[in-house]
Amino acid sequence: MAVAATALRAQQSRMRIIAENIANAQSTADTAGGAPYRRQMPIFQSQEVDGATGVALAEVRPDQAPFRMEYDPSHPAANAQGYVQRPNVDTLVEAMDMREAQRAYEANLNVIETARAMEQRTLDLLKR
Repeated sequence: MAVAATALRAQQSRMRIIAENIANAQSTADTAGGAPYRRQMPIFQSQEVDGATGVALAEVRPDQAPFRMEYDPSHPAANAQGYVQRPNVDTLVEAMDMREAQRAYEANLNVIETARAMEQRTLDLLKR
């Protein structure tokens, strides 16, 4: 159950980061030449938990993929050629990542619920 609990915390952090990415998918710089929002990526690492291996959020790294360029000369962040740098966030990819994180969260929650039910059943058998 402790290993599944670490996975729940990790997936919860992942969903928070994905939500932040989606919320900032249209955030551009306020001034010309400024950089827009850069997509964030969670990095996980293994973690020792009660003699087993769990998972933990090690760090959050910015995605180094290039920004999208869009022609909009009236935008305050437009460069001399009239192009605006847009965030490197693809909302479709983020939505798929969110669904994957939700499924992993649900699977680990089921592990905890099953373990609790097994423990309860064992206690019921021992009472007899």
